Amino acid sequence: MSTPHVVVVMGVAGTGKTTIGPLLAERLGVPYAEGDDFHPQANIDKMSAGTPLDDEDRRPWLEAIGRWAHSRAGLGGVVSSSALKRSYRDLLRSEAPDAVFLHLTGSRELILDRMSHREGHFMPTSLLDSQFATLQPLQADESGVDVDVSGSPEEITDRAVKALAALDSEQP
Repeated sequence: MSTPHVVVVMGVAGTGKTTIGPLLAERLGVPYAEGDDFHPQANIDKMSAGTPLDDEDRRPWLEAIGRWAHSRAGLGGVVSSSALKRSYRDLLRSEAPDAVFLHLTGSRELILDRMSHREGHFMPTSLLDSQFATLQPLQADESGVDVDVSGSPEEITDRAVKALAALDSEQP
């Protein structure tokens, strides 16, 4: 990529944001920030109890991620955030207008299988359906790319780097 973008790695729970984000950041030579670290404790407690977050819960979290992305403007960075709704991505862009979204996509079955094998994460598999119900894919007027999450983390990262480079070459 010719310019140091801030890349927001997005998608439903279990798509590999926490795995792909650091790999992508390493490949791009920029810092990585784990989106889950921006959640207030009340959000973590709510999700741990199996209760989906509402828009009011997400606002301070998204604003904090947006502030981090803004602080990296012109320097580059990678941050994870589910960014499931257009309004959430709009809020992130209000803080960091040049952010680029990398939407990790996959079938519900694949993602459920991956979620059921991970340990130590506060997001229960019972919330996956609510994530898919909330998801609004990237629109044509949003700067970003979709990348399928089948295959190894290295294969997914390779596809992400290529897709982002292609997106970068399309922009004036």
